[in-house]
Amino acid sequence: MDVKSQIADYLNGLSGNQQGQMRQLHGFLLEWFPGVRLWFSDGRNEDGKIVSNPSIGYGHYWQIYANGSRKELFQIGISSNKTGISIYVLGIKDKHWLSENFSKSIGKAIVTGYCIKFRILSDISLEVLKVALQEGVRKSSTV
Repeated sequence: MDVKSQIADYLNGLSGNQQGQMRQLHGFLLEWFPGVRLWFSDGRNEDGKIVSNPSIGYGHYWQIYANGSRKELFQIGISSNKTGISIYVLGIKDKHWLSENFSKSIGKAIVTGYCIKFRILSDISLEVLKVALQEGVRKSSTV
């Protein structure tokens, strides 16, 4: 199954309100990052064990590990969970950058080193989110 079909199946499987929120967010990301590479992760590792919630991914960067190996990953990921939505900004070297620059201005969200968590889209400033994601992508592109 292709990535767009996997994403559609994932979104269709979400409950009403959560489905609407995730569809809206997905639309914003496609608008903010036109032509971006899409990913879908069902949350399973190589052994088929569930290790995370399913995620839609956008963009790509190379994660370089201490042993010199590297793996291609998405830069931004969105995931629905029991308490709302999580947005992951991956590949940023400075683990304090996201929270230091956006936790006070984004609205009712918890901002950590690589994640922005909130209940519903109206709890956050979409303009601040857009800036955070665009700057985050630029930062991870230099990894």
